[in-house]
Amino acid sequence: MDVSISRSRVRGRVRAPPSKSYTHRAILAAGYGDSATIIDPLISADTQATMRAIEAFGGTVEHVDEDHIEITGFNGRPRTPTDIINCENSGTTTRLVAACGALADGLCVLTGDESLRSRPHGPLLEAIETLDGRGESTRRNGQAPLIVGDAFQGGSVAIPGDISSQYITALLMAGAVTADGIDITLETELKSAPYVDITIELLSAFDVTVERTADGFAVPGGQSYTPTDGTYVVPGDFSSISYLLAAGAVAATTDGAVIIEGAHQSAQGDSAIVEIIQSMGGQVAWDRNAGELTVPAASLTGITVDVGNMPDLLPTIATLGAIADGDTVINNCEHVRYKETDRVSAMATELGAMGASVTEKQDRLTIHGGETTLSGTHVEGHGDHRIVMSLAIAALAAEGETTISDSEDVDVSFPSFFESLSALGASVQVHK
Repeated sequence: MDVSISRSRVRGRVRAPPSKSYTHRAILAAGYGDSATIIDPLISADTQATMRAIEAFGGTVEHVDEDHIEITGFNGRPRTPTDIINCENSGTTTRLVAACGALADGLCVLTGDESLRSRPHGPLLEAIETLDGRGESTRRNGQAPLIVGDAFQGGSVAIPGDISSQYITALLMAGAVTADGIDITLETELKSAPYVDITIELLSAFDVTVERTADGFAVPGGQSYTPTDGTYVVPGDFSSISYLLAAGAVAATTDGAVIIEGAHQSAQGDSAIVEIIQSMGGQVAWDRNAGELTVPAASLTGITVDVGNMPDLLPTIATLGAIADGDTVINNCEHVRYKETDRVSAMATELGAMGASVTEKQDRLTIHGGETTLSGTHVEGHGDHRIVMSLAIAALAAEGETTISDSEDVDVSFPSFFESLSALGASVQVHK
């Protein structure tokens, strides 16, 4: 499906979607426990993959209404699935569920679409093997389809921290219900560390304790997942908020602003987008008590940003850099190449197609805003929701009309994205 967006001015109120990261973890945490009600979950293609996994392990998921789901869990003992688990395009589902599946007595097979089957899982599989479970890639390359199982009991494991923080999250969540718990030693610096902070914050809400050690993390075994009052409320998603903030910063009307509701504080590293836009010259006001962000249009100036702990912000920052004056340098971004697509290369290619001057290196992306005039054209979404949404923001500031392929992929994290842009006044035409 394609979407066409013309140069537009925007203003008004819009609500941020719930956090995808918290929703995944909350669904799985409820599955590990007895039962829980998840309030304000993100219902998207990715999180539905995690829901299906819970059901495959013997739990149930009931959609009470659009704001509530009730989960009956499997009490720390996932059954062996009767069929493969199709994680579709969700790498988070695959990694978190792989550790869960390794608790089952039998074997569990995980797979997904072509993009997912190209992503790395090797270190997590090796960790599961070290813990006396079974963790294999059917192609012996660390990529899905994966085979996990044999009821690992916990222990000590060393794992790299610079490939995916989701490996650590998966082990911490599973380790809490093992007999022995899991001690994790990080072999390299932990990138995307705020995502582990999210995990620890959520586990605490489910009364599960995690300890930070000198060289990693430890989760005691024999714990139970029990949220206060049997409920958990999902906060707004700052990765998605980044596109709404960027829309206001580059395209708000001269007499208006974009006001974003649902922007409450949490452990999300992507809340750094507020300071990033402010550093570029944007006038962002954050009412933390009300959970509201207000952003008018501003003249932006390029900055240097390290995205080691906030990889999902790279597409948004690259778009802002193409509209800002001067150079925007995005450093420490090699790990961003191993997402739904190589997001470094994808943004360099598609912004370049729109007229941006871009220099791409393995661990750095530089956008020369002073040498850039964006013009509408046909660009590829690369099957990646974050690429699609970032290019949509670029289209708001580009001359003429921009047509973006793969627009349906916004369903992964922000299903109402184009409706939200339209409600703010953007010229959006969806071609079904």
